[in-house]
Amino acid sequence: MFMNQYNHTVDAKGRLIIPSEFREILGERFVVTKGLDGCLFVYANEDWNIFAQKLTALPLTNDDARDFARFFLAGAITVEVDKQGRILLPSTLRDFADLKKDVVLAGVGSRIELWSKEAWDEKNRTTDIKKITAGMSGLGLTI
Repeated sequence: MFMNQYNHTVDAKGRLIIPSEFREILGERFVVTKGLDGCLFVYANEDWNIFAQKLTALPLTNDDARDFARFFLAGAITVEVDKQGRILLPSTLRDFADLKKDVVLAGVGSRIELWSKEAWDEKNRTTDIKKITAGMSGLGLTI
């Protein structure tokens, strides 16, 4: 399970260091794709394969299902960690998440989210956790 958060920077060539704690779980090759809320999602291959199978099982006759699958699958790329523990993020994904320099890598269970530092700070500033907590009981989660 991915937990914790780390601050790193994207260099001029689009390379990002992946923390060693995350690399231990991810391995040398893994998947990065467009995520929700303007961030990128990072999946270990096993978790990605489970998710991708669910996406490809969606009915082709449903417009929303096609768009949902297209969003994640067409936006996905397999990356490989170099000897310095970095991955190369393509410009299309960097542009999607507005990753220019400062990046937050947030472990959120089965995936990692890559956020621009500004977007991460804004998301955390505007999240009303009390309101969200009250609504979680409807999803079967109580504290």
